[in-house]
Amino acid sequence: MLFHVEMTVSLPHDLSSDVVAELKATERERAQELQRSGKWRHLWRVAGRYANVSIFDVSGPGELHEVLSTLPLFPFMDVKVAPLCRHPSSIREDDT
Repeated sequence: MLFHVEMTVSLPHDLSSDVVAELKATERERAQELQRSGKWRHLWRVAGRYANVSIFDVSGPGELHEVLSTLPLFPFMDVKVAPLCRHPSSIREDDT
């Protein structure tokens, strides 16, 4: 099942730069691992914001929540989710 996910990150201003650097490094590793597995199908940065728009391919809402909660930055995210389904006019066979 495909999900459109918008993630906006708001880090506390009192976090040390070392903690922020470590969070970002582990977030990158986890995001790339999920992309390689096929669960995180697309990832785009929103220009001018600490935010992204992503497409996840998981079994359902429960798995999506499990996946998102493994992200190191999850505690600092505002997440918006919309389920997606194939459009009848789509020419792509892999967007189910």
